[in-house]
Amino acid sequence: MYAIIETGGKQYRVETGALVQVESLPGEVGGTVELGQVRLVHGEKGLEIGQPLVKGATVKAEIIGQGRTRSITIFKKQRRKNYRRTNGHRQGFTRLRITGIETA
Repeated sequence: MYAIIETGGKQYRVETGALVQVESLPGEVGGTVELGQVRLVHGEKGLEIGQPLVKGATVKAEIIGQGRTRSITIFKKQRRKNYRRTNGHRQGFTRLRITGIETA
């Protein structure tokens, strides 16, 4: 059984027991999160495609880690004007272990 979920503006294909790294979600390590934006479910009943979401379907996951990605450098410059700006950015992420896929 697998499902396609949407979180953080991206879509992920998940199965029970899978580890997924998604955009940062609120919650403590060891806590659980319920993802309700399920686009598609493939299970014993066959393929259920949502329009746009599958009604009554949820994916439950356990938070196994919170972190930040490597730093990227943003550099702006205007030639001949002595204008230079350097910034960095680190994106937050959450690691999840999928514990169950439920349909209505």
